[in-house]
Amino acid sequence: MNLKYKDTKKQAFNNGIKDGFPIALGYFAVSFSLGILGKEAGFLPHQGFINSILSHASAGEYIVYTLFAAGATYVEIAVMTLVANARYLLMSTALSQRIHPDTSMIHRILVGFGVTDEIFAISIRQPGYLNPFYSYGAVAIALPSWAMGTALGIMVGNILPDRLISAFSVALYGMFLACIIPEAEKNKVVAGSIVVSFILSFLASALPYTKDISSGTRTIILTIAIASVVAILFPHEVANDES
Repeated sequence: MNLKYKDTKKQAFNNGIKDGFPIALGYFAVSFSLGILGKEAGFLPHQGFINSILSHASAGEYIVYTLFAAGATYVEIAVMTLVANARYLLMSTALSQRIHPDTSMIHRILVGFGVTDEIFAISIRQPGYLNPFYSYGAVAIALPSWAMGTALGIMVGNILPDRLISAFSVALYGMFLACIIPEAEKNKVVAGSIVVSFILSFLASALPYTKDISSGTRTIILTIAIASVVAILFPHEVANDES
């Protein structure tokens, strides 16, 4: 076993699959709903599948489908998708601090490609340095589920009741809470940060001026602001992370 990681490649990969399984279930439900939107925009099942494999971001794919249906140019779609998904730059940057300095560039790129809100949440909770194969395991089960859900939504989604589709979508939020609650129970700073994040996010979506900013941009601003304040007030001991 490589001494810089707690688990072997196989163990890390299997742990990633295990932790990624509930994410895959939530992804299937949400991407199924996106598939319905994709069908209305004129996408075929295989096109939705490819779009989800390459993007795997609900906000970004929503923008793709809505702008495509509105007749937007490819440049406009690309720019808006970049803005909506810009928060993943922050997540990738944070996750890079948990990767061993000797990790090759190809592993770093592949881990970054698989970053989503939920996979980031389970990855950042791993003790010590993040084994890239943990991320690969989570992505290996979550990403195909997301893509297949989109394709299936395009094929048969319109025959299901809207209430059922809405109920499916709630599963992802429950799963995301399951990612953050255990850490909040162990760390009061994390718990307080989560509460503050919820409150400020709600206020930003309701108050004048800030409510007119896109949700992706609001997320970036709040993430930087809250993370900076917490880092200054409650500095984290790096040594504890690597033990």
